[in-house]
Amino acid sequence: MGEPAARGNRRYAMAVLLAHSATTQIVTFVLRPTMSYRAIELDVPAAWLGVLGASFAIAPLLLALPAGHAADRYGERRMAVAGALTLTAAGAAFLALGDTVPGLIAAGILLGTGHLGCVIAQQALVANTTGRGGHDTAFGRYTFAASLGQAAGPVLISAFGGDQAIPDTGQIFLWSCGLAVLLVALSAPLPRSPRPEAADREAAGGMRSLLRRPGLAHALVTSCVVLAAVDITLVYLPALGTEHGLTAGTIGLLLTIRGLASMVSRFFLGRLSRALGRRRLLVAGTVAAAAALLVTPLPMPLWLLVPVLVVLGFGLGVGQPMTMSWLAESAPPGLRGRAMSLRLVGNRTGQLLLPGAAGLVAAGAGAAGVLMVTALGLGWAGVAARRLPVDG
Repeated sequence: MGEPAARGNRRYAMAVLLAHSATTQIVTFVLRPTMSYRAIELDVPAAWLGVLGASFAIAPLLLALPAGHAADRYGERRMAVAGALTLTAAGAAFLALGDTVPGLIAAGILLGTGHLGCVIAQQALVANTTGRGGHDTAFGRYTFAASLGQAAGPVLISAFGGDQAIPDTGQIFLWSCGLAVLLVALSAPLPRSPRPEAADREAAGGMRSLLRRPGLAHALVTSCVVLAAVDITLVYLPALGTEHGLTAGTIGLLLTIRGLASMVSRFFLGRLSRALGRRRLLVAGTVAAAAALLVTPLPMPLWLLVPVLVVLGFGLGVGQPMTMSWLAESAPPGLRGRAMSLRLVGNRTGQLLLPGAAGLVAAGAGAAGVLMVTALGLGWAGVAARRLPVDG
């Protein structure tokens, strides 16, 4: 009776964690575009939309490392509750202050802070409650749930948008508050990971010890470049479609296919890792995505472009959970929250800097040039990942 009961408890804990992850992403991916719609309603100049978008990224850059330290010190559940409460405050701020640009910026900062707290708590919890050898499967399922939430979030916008150019932003803000309250309720039953003793935390060292881990830089660079490639694809594939005369509906379908392929690779990540080995899978997935991205701008019939984007999505889907898994197993207990926060800082830095560099390339070479340059960077990151010392 003991073993089945323990297995059932683990499954319940994982189900709650995955629901928490999906709900976090739903709230975030509803509020971020709705913030832009509210700004358009207020006749905010287009240049200010970038400032509003940047307000979300400020928190991860400034607060990620302290948040990781707090998760290690005080526990993931407390961090998750704090993050969910902050997301609720963000929804309330959009409702109360969303009629002015400073109010939208303040709400955006709260949104980024709440999202950060939830994500750091979730990733540290996966790292600390999963047995060695199971991180690939666990992080694959975790990122699958996050992707599901990211895909489901915009559905709420469609539900309130109808045939209008701008949806009912007030109603969306109100419903988002309700979802954030649900997230607070989901935070309470989250499992607690074993807390390392003070002596063990001291033996693990601090951030300097973490930065000296072999292969850490390669894992962070791979994660950063893969995430930036996803963002650049989302921005420049529509531009490429316009250049090639593809309709917006066709491009939307292609992006959906790419996203679904990423979700498939994440769902089966544990099996793939056991079959190929962790390092080999990360290298092969990243290099395959680079090759697919390199040929994407070339003129080709639609029936051929579809499998190219399937390969691209499948390969890009591998990078994030695999680097999470590697960091989780290489960092000692007591430092895993900080390891995940360090990865998040690298990702956000890449998201801020690399698309800007891509824009400079686009000025001279167009969308095709941006995608090809990104493909070369992705290929380099895949080859560099061969230096990771851990293989499954």
